[in-house]
Amino acid sequence: MSQQLSRSLRPRHVAMISIGGIIGAGLFVGSSVAIAATGPAAVLSYLLTGVLVLLVMRMLGEMAVALPMTSSFTEFARVGLGPWAGFVCGWLYWYFWIIVVPVEAIAGANILHQWLPLLPPWQLGLGLMAVMTAVNLMSARSYAEFEFWFASIKVAAIIVFIALTAAYVSGWTSPQGATLGNLTRYGGFMPSGPISVLATAVTVLFALTGAEIATVAAAESAEPARAVARLTTSVIVRILVFYVLSISLIVAAIPWTAVRAGESPFTLALRTMHFGWASTAMSAVILTAVLSCLNSAFYVCSRVLFLLAASGDAPQWLVQVNVRHVPTRSVWIGAVAGVIGIMSATLSPHRVFAFLQNASGALMVFIYILIALAQIRLRREREQRGEPAPALLMWLFPWASYATVAGFTAVVVAMAVTPGQQSDLYFSLLTLVVVFLAYALLRRRRIGRAATVLP
Repeated sequence: MSQQLSRSLRPRHVAMISIGGIIGAGLFVGSSVAIAATGPAAVLSYLLTGVLVLLVMRMLGEMAVALPMTSSFTEFARVGLGPWAGFVCGWLYWYFWIIVVPVEAIAGANILHQWLPLLPPWQLGLGLMAVMTAVNLMSARSYAEFEFWFASIKVAAIIVFIALTAAYVSGWTSPQGATLGNLTRYGGFMPSGPISVLATAVTVLFALTGAEIATVAAAESAEPARAVARLTTSVIVRILVFYVLSISLIVAAIPWTAVRAGESPFTLALRTMHFGWASTAMSAVILTAVLSCLNSAFYVCSRVLFLLAASGDAPQWLVQVNVRHVPTRSVWIGAVAGVIGIMSATLSPHRVFAFLQNASGALMVFIYILIALAQIRLRREREQRGEPAPALLMWLFPWASYATVAGFTAVVVAMAVTPGQQSDLYFSLLTLVVVFLAYALLRRRRIGRAATVLP
């Protein structure tokens, strides 16, 4: 049997996977943290962070077109910077998403517990794990179909929300007329100052993480490079519409001082507009977002682990697929990790699981920096060889690429000086050191094997 992934995903699947990766509980609930900390200026935090994500996606688009045989965005780091970067980028990315699996399962279980109070959350969490494991074991197509409909529900909910809130903000449905005064009425548009905009961008970045999932899924489509190139030109529109516009309408519809961190500002806005079904409807939408993220986390973990094994950076027994070209062993590892995470969170919620979650805090920042550095080096080498430029190029090279590296470096600095985020950064740095040590041991082992083979 050929140990290759399938090519069964259609363009609509990859497009919706991209949307689903961006829209998650980080928008519906996590946006409350940004609004409570920054006020109406949280819109600027989302806009700035969205631009950084856009630049990364554009870089991925250029590399995908120039290197059509590269099967995942983590492998661009290997091609551009060397084997060490592929190892570090791949394992950091796998670790980030393997933590997301139990986190989202627990979040989904807590929502279901509101409707099924007789069942404890840990049982509901295990039930969700069982369902998602079965979905991902079936085929890549089954994952994509689930994600397509999950993402469709989220998109429809946001469009309806934007339409209802825009009518209220403009005064069409509001009894007191237009409510745009909320943008400046409670301490001004930027009540906590400009520094808060940059500090909040750190939190917002993690909510926007996920756009790159489409580059992993594109490897199982008929034309991977073309799929990635198409996505990079549309991701900014989705960020602007789904994040910036919805957050702008929220802070215009309700006083930002009424928003509480950890509570959905979408639900609060709908209640303010006197929609009695707001709580139930938003709970259902948030559950859909959580299940979508859980589904994607399962998929990403299995494919990245498969690619690591194919490159010799993970045990070779993971390079095995079933008749439907699904890396089943990698899927089962994700399932086991999720069960362990759920049980550890149940038995010791403030120790082991909390440590693992904190240790993933800044990992995506490190990964994005590696991707940007890889793009810069690959572009320079291609120009030195005099090769023709690919059909899709990074804007304003090299300055936009340098600005991207500087932007993510600023995020790291902001985490280092923000008291609430310092522990996440330190734990993430510890994780980074562990991965580098693991690569050093693997490299020494390979050198030792090569020495024994040579006469």
